[in-house]
Amino acid sequence: MPEGEAKLYYTDSSIQVLVPGRFVTCAVTGKRIPLDELKYWSAVRQEPYADAAASAQAMRLPPRQP
Repeated sequence: MPEGEAKLYYTDSSIQVLVPGRFVTCAVTGKRIPLDELKYWSAVRQEPYADAAASAQAMRLPPRQP
């Protein structure tokens, strides 16, 4: 498996790996999240979150522009 950052597609209940890697970066905290520890994401925003607190914080922010 490549050592770098993975690129994922997030659905409501699963993820699809678009580009293999070992981690993704939390959209709120900037923390690296190993793929086997990823539990929180937004399918609407297509963003991963490090934990429930980061997920809740993201929902209070306006969506990022592409």
